[in-house]
Amino acid sequence: MDLALELLRTLLSTIGDVFPIIALMGAFQFIILKERLNNPKMVAVGLIYVLLGLSLFLMGLEHALFPIGKLMAEQLSNPQFVFGLDHTPDAFSWSDYGWVYLFAFLIGFSTTIAEPSLLAVAIKASEVSRGAIQPLPLRIAVAIGVAVGISLGTFRIVTGTSIVTYIVVGYIVVVIQTMTAPKMIVPLAYDSGGVTTSTVTVPLVAALGLGLSATIPGRNPAIDGFGLIAFASLFPMITVMAYAQIAQWRAGRALR
Repeated sequence: MDLALELLRTLLSTIGDVFPIIALMGAFQFIILKERLNNPKMVAVGLIYVLLGLSLFLMGLEHALFPIGKLMAEQLSNPQFVFGLDHTPDAFSWSDYGWVYLFAFLIGFSTTIAEPSLLAVAIKASEVSRGAIQPLPLRIAVAIGVAVGISLGTFRIVTGTSIVTYIVVGYIVVVIQTMTAPKMIVPLAYDSGGVTTSTVTVPLVAALGLGLSATIPGRNPAIDGFGLIAFASLFPMITVMAYAQIAQWRAGRALR
């Protein structure tokens, strides 16, 4: 009964979130364009599927993925696991948290591969480019970027260094790549950095950062726990443009 009530509340909340989009599209369709829908029944059924799917997906995140991410971050950074002790040592090294970096890399890669928004962008990119951009290599390039970014973000939390340095250096690299990468890939790379921070990645990454900063001595979750999403958005732009640059270099080498 409690589960059914929670599903109902989530469904009503989802309807409230989606309604402005439906209203806007309906207004443009019937008032501005003054056109009828070709398949109103199919559109209605699809809308119901979207609402139910989003509601179930959000409940799954809340009850499964978010708690697992936070729990594993706390367990991996627990002093008893890291140092094999029952107390927290006075000093620790960034190298003591190797399992945390590995977990961050794997969770970043796997959540990005499963990200529905990235899959949609990859499929559309393949259609527009007439197969020049393959969906799977693009998704892998983005996933590697997110994985590296989140690993570096956890390293920042462990060491307590400033996030500004990482972000500034990262965007300097992005600007340099923007001037040298193939022009066709640059807009797609920028979009790839945005679509990664969606429904699957954000809850797990946020839980990882908060759980990690709450466990490591001397870290404040309100200050150090956030910022991983910025890394998850930045590094995919670098890896996607790097993937295009490597492909361009190999093609030129093959011609020579």
